[in-house]
Amino acid sequence: MLIATQLDRVFILMDKGQEIKLTDPEPKWSVETVMNFYSNTYPILTTAKVSAPTIVDDTVQYKFECIMGTKG
Repeated sequence: MLIATQLDRVFILMDKGQEIKLTDPEPKWSVETVMNFYSNTYPILTTAKVSAPTIVDDTVQYKFECIMGTKG
């Protein structure tokens, strides 16, 4: 018998070489909506990009990677 289960989502903010794990505020939300939700707390997310999901320890992990432009 085959049983399908939904994996929990974990969001990881990569900021200045640090990993900050963020819980899923609402499983029904899209990844972009979650990023917008957390941008109130972490303004750096307004310019972040989302990496492709990876499965780690029975969770689906998304990384929010901050993209800082250079002046000049």
